[in-house]
Amino acid sequence: MSVIDGKTFSLFNEKQQYFFESFRDIVKSFLKIQECDSIPVVFEGPAQVPMMSPNGSVPTIYVPPGYAPQVIEDNGVRRVVVVPQAPEFHPGGHTVIHRPPHPPLPGFLPLPAMIPPPPRHIYSPVTGAGDMATQYIPQYHTSQVYGDMDTLPAHGRSNFRDERSSKTYERLQKKLKDRHGTQKDKLNSPPSSPQKCPSPTSEPNGLTKGQDAAGISTGSTKCKSLGKGKSNSQTDAEVEEKDEETKALEALLSNIAKPVVSDIQARTVLLMWSPPSSDTGEDTDKNDIPEVYTYEVMISSTGKDGKYKTVYIGEENKVTVNDLRPATDYHAKVQVECNCVKGSPSEAESFTTASCEPDTPNLPRITNRTKNSLTLQWKASCDNGSKIHSYLLEWDEGKGNGEFCQCYYGQQKQYRITKLSPAMGYTFRLAAKNDMGMSDFSEEVLYHTSGTAPTTPASPLLINAGVTWLSLQWTKPSGTPSDEGISYILEMEDENSGYGFKPKYDGDDLTYTVKNLRRSTKYKFRVIAYNSEGKSSPSETVEYITCPDKPGVPSKPTVKGKIHAQSFKIIWDPPKDNGGAAINTYVVEMSEGLSGPPQVDGGSPITCYGLEMFQAESDEHREVYQGSDVECTVGSLLPGRMYSFRLRAANKAGVPVSNGADVTEYRLEWGGVEGCMQISYCGPGLSCEVKGLLPATIYYCRVQAVNVAGAGPFSEVVACMTPASVPAVVTSLRGLSEDEVESPHYSPSTCLAISWEEPCDHGSEILGYSIDFGDKQPITVGKDLTYFIDGLQPDTTYRVRIQALNSLGAGPFSHTIKLKTKPLPPDPPRLECAAYSSQTLKLKWGEGTAKALTDSIQYHLQMEDKNGRLWEIMGTNFKTILYLLQKSFSVFKISYSFHFQACNEAGEGPLSQEYIFTTPKSVPAALKAPRIERINDHTCEITWEVLQPMKGDPVIYCLQVMVGKDSEFKQIYKGPDWSFRYTGLQLNCEYRFRACAIRQCQEATGHQDLVGPYSAPVLFISQRTEPPASTNKDTVQTTRTQWSQSDQVCAAVILALFAIFSILIAVIIQYFVIK
Repeated sequence: MSVIDGKTFSLFNEKQQYFFESFRDIVKSFLKIQECDSIPVVFEGPAQVPMMSPNGSVPTIYVPPGYAPQVIEDNGVRRVVVVPQAPEFHPGGHTVIHRPPHPPLPGFLPLPAMIPPPPRHIYSPVTGAGDMATQYIPQYHTSQVYGDMDTLPAHGRSNFRDERSSKTYERLQKKLKDRHGTQKDKLNSPPSSPQKCPSPTSEPNGLTKGQDAAGISTGSTKCKSLGKGKSNSQTDAEVEEKDEETKALEALLSNIAKPVVSDIQARTVLLMWSPPSSDTGEDTDKNDIPEVYTYEVMISSTGKDGKYKTVYIGEENKVTVNDLRPATDYHAKVQVECNCVKGSPSEAESFTTASCEPDTPNLPRITNRTKNSLTLQWKASCDNGSKIHSYLLEWDEGKGNGEFCQCYYGQQKQYRITKLSPAMGYTFRLAAKNDMGMSDFSEEVLYHTSGTAPTTPASPLLINAGVTWLSLQWTKPSGTPSDEGISYILEMEDENSGYGFKPKYDGDDLTYTVKNLRRSTKYKFRVIAYNSEGKSSPSETVEYITCPDKPGVPSKPTVKGKIHAQSFKIIWDPPKDNGGAAINTYVVEMSEGLSGPPQVDGGSPITCYGLEMFQAESDEHREVYQGSDVECTVGSLLPGRMYSFRLRAANKAGVPVSNGADVTEYRLEWGGVEGCMQISYCGPGLSCEVKGLLPATIYYCRVQAVNVAGAGPFSEVVACMTPASVPAVVTSLRGLSEDEVESPHYSPSTCLAISWEEPCDHGSEILGYSIDFGDKQPITVGKDLTYFIDGLQPDTTYRVRIQALNSLGAGPFSHTIKLKTKPLPPDPPRLECAAYSSQTLKLKWGEGTAKALTDSIQYHLQMEDKNGRLWEIMGTNFKTILYLLQKSFSVFKISYSFHFQACNEAGEGPLSQEYIFTTPKSVPAALKAPRIERINDHTCEITWEVLQPMKGDPVIYCLQVMVGKDSEFKQIYKGPDWSFRYTGLQLNCEYRFRACAIRQCQEATGHQDLVGPYSAPVLFISQRTEPPASTNKDTVQTTRTQWSQSDQVCAAVILALFAIFSILIAVIIQYFVIK
C-alpha cells in the first residue's frame, strides 16, 4: 500500500487485479458524488492490504521515486508500509497542505491505473523483512489537496460535506454492503460483525469486490487492516467503536418472530417463519433491506432453556423436521444470518408431537419348555405416548409355511402355549397395541418343544483306515430338531480282549478317530445318541479292520542248482514278520556285474586287485589272487562244493578296510537328549523311518555297523529338527465367574467369559484363537488367554470349545464346556403415591397384590436430596415388611424426586424414570382444650391457645359449639382473636366447645386455608347463680367439669406416649436394620 501526497492507492500485480477493480469502483462513486456537490475529497492513508506469500517471505514491492518501503513486524505479522522520503514529518498528526505548481482539475483524483508502471531499474525492491529493522512508523498526514482549498479546515473529513452529501454517502455505503452480501461465493474478507466469520479463501489477497481498499470504513468493527501510521489512541478508538450499520443490521436480523408450528405428526412437524421485519421510519430505503437471508432452525427437547440442536440451515422460510420422538415436548427457535452477521434467536415456540402406535417389540424369549408346552415372555416396548393395553402373539401352529394366526391377545407379558407336539418347532412373532393402533410385528423366532429320547441312529461309517487307527463318522437321528443338543457315545469291542463293548468317545461331534489299535485286527463299533430326556438304543454293530503293516525283510537269496550260461535259479525264505497279512508278491531286483575296473577310483588309478574265497559264512576268508589283472584262475577246488568270492581294488591310497567280514546289520540310536538315546532300528537297511515325533523338536541320532566279529564304534552324533506344525490342543478351558471379570461392559445376562491356558505352538508362534459356541460363526480373537462373548441370548445354554491358530493352520478343538447366561434383571414396576400428607408420602409399586411378585425379586427405593445425589431409603432387608405393608413405604420427610430399582439373582435392574411427588404445606398443630370462664347466667367467655405465624402465613382460629343433644358442631366464631364471649346460654343445658387453628396460605393461584385438627371438646353446663349457701352445688359442678377435663388430658397423654414409642421403634429399625 502506497501513501503518496495524502492519497492512498495500491501497488498491484496480476494477483491484486480484483482489489484494484473494487478500489476503482469506490473512487468513481465518490467522484460522482463530489462532482454533484462541488466539494473536493481527501483520502487519508496509509492503509493495509493483506498479501499472502507461499514461502513466508515478504514479496517484492516496487515503489515510485521519492518513496521508500519499510517493514513493520507486530506480534509475528509482517507489514510493508510505503512512506514518502520528504523531510517534513509532523509527529503531532496535523495535516500539512501542499500546493503543487500545476494542480489538476478540481474534483479529479488520478487513479493508480493511470500511473504508468515505473522501470525496474529505477525502484528499489523490498525482498524480505530482514532487509529492514523492525520499527514503529507514526502516521503521516501529508495530504495533497487539488484546487482551491484555502477555506478547508485541517482536521477531519466530515467537515468536507454538508448534511445532504453525508446522508448520500452513508446510503451508498449500505448499497455497497448489500451488494457484497448477495455474492455469497465471494465472501473472503472478515465481515462487519461482532461474531466470528470464516476467513477469506478465494479472492486475491483476501479482499472482496466492493470493499474499500483506501482505508474508508465499510462497516467492519474489528478490521485488522488499520493503518500503521496512525497513533495508538486513534487506533484503539477505531477498534472499540462499533459500526452503526452493523448495529442496524443486527437489530433488523434480531427482529424475527418465533416460528409457526403446523401439521404436527408423531415424528414430523412443519415449521414456517417470516423474514425479519424492519421497524425503521419513513426515511428507510427499501433497497437497503437485504434480499437473501440464511435461516438456522434449532429445536430442544429438554425445555426452553435446555440444549438446542440445529436441524436446518438454508434460505427457505419453512422446513419439515423429521425423526422426532412421539408424545414429546419440543421448543423451536429460528436465527437469521446475513452477510456473516447473526441476529439474536427468536422466542421459542413450544409444541408437543402426537402420540402414535408403539415401537416394534423385541423377540419373545422362552422361559420354560416341556414336551407339550412352551412358556414365552416379553418386555414392553416404548408406548410412544399412549399406554399399551394389549399384546398380540401369533404363531404358525408348527406348519412352517409362513402363515400366522393369533395365539394370544391380552395385557399379560407372558403366555403358556399348551397341547403341543414333542420335539416340534413353532415360529412366533409379537406386536403391541395402544389407543393409536398396532405396532409392527417383531422378528420371527423359532422354538422347539422338548422331545423324547433320540431315535436309534444309523451305524457309524468308516471314513479312512490306518495301521493303528480307524476314522469313523455318523449322522444325527432322523427327525431331530436342528436346535436340540444331542451328544453321542461311540462304543468299540475287541474280541481278543473279552471285555465286550467299551466307550471310546462321548461328545457332540459327528466324527472321531480311534487310535492305538493293532494292525490287521477286526473291531466292532456301535453308536448311541442321548439328550436330556435319555439315551437311544444302540445302532447296529459294524465291523472294521485296521490295515496291515508292510512285511519284514526276507532272507538273503541263494543260487539253487547249476548256473547256466544265460540263467540260474535263486531261492529265499519268507520274512519272519508278514505285517499281519499273507504275502502275495515278492519283488526280486538284480544288478548286472561290471567287468573291469570300478567306475569310481577314488581319485587315483587302480593299481591292484585282491580276490578272496570262502566256502561258508563261518569259514575264514582266504586271498587267492592279488595283482593288476582283471581275471584269474583259481585252482585246487573240490568237486560238488560251493565257494564264495569277493573282490576289492586298491590304488596308491591303499586298500579299503573291511576288517575281514561283511556288515550284517546296522543299529540306529535315536533320542531327544544327546546323552540319552535308545535303539530305534536294527537291520541291514541303509535307511529308517522314525514315526511319532513331536513338531519343531530337536532329535539326536547315531549309527553303528555290525558284522560277524561284533559291533563297531558308533558314528558321530547328528542333530536334526522336525518341521513346525499346527498348535496343540487347548487345555484348561473354563468359564469365569462374574467376580473374575473386570470389564465394565460385561453383563452376565448377555455375555459369557472364558479363560484357557496357552498350548504348545509346535514351532510356529500362536497368532490367535478361534472360539466356537454353537451354530453361529466362530469368533477369532487375539493372543489373550481370556475373552468374554457378548451379544448372547439371556438364560440360554451354550457349548463352547476353542482351538489355537498359527501360520500353518488351526489346531484341534479343545474339550467342550457348557455355559449358561443368566436371565435379564427385572424392570422396575411403576411407582405410585398412594397417600400423602404434609410430612409423609406413602409410595406403592407393583400391579397386583404382594402374592403377585415372586420372593426372588427385591426392590431398592432411592430418594434424591437437594444436591442431586441419590441415597437409598429402602433396601432388600425390607422385603418382609414390604409384603406386610402391601409393598408400601412411608417417608417421614418432605421429598420430591424418587428412583426405583428391582433386583434378582441376575443382578440389579435399570433405574426407573424419575418420579416427582410434592407434599402439601403442613397444617397447624392441634390446640389445647379451650378454657371457659362464666360471666353470668347467660354469658361465658372461651379462650384458647395462641399459635405463631407459620413461615410468614398468618393463623386464624375457628370456634365451634354443640348444644344439648345435637349431633353436630356449629361454627360460632372465625377470626384472629384468641377469645370469644358467647351469649344466649340457656339454664341447665350442656354446651361443648372446641377450637382449631387455620393457616392462611398465600399461593400464586389464590388464597388457601389449611385447617388444623380440632382440640378436645370442653363440657360446660349453664346453671343459675345461687346464694352463697349453694356453694356445695357449685363445687360439685366444678368438680364434675374438672373430672371431664382430666379424662381428656389422660387420653391425650396416652396417645402422646404411644406416638413417642412408635417413633423410637422406627428409629431403631432405621439405624440397626437398614444401616
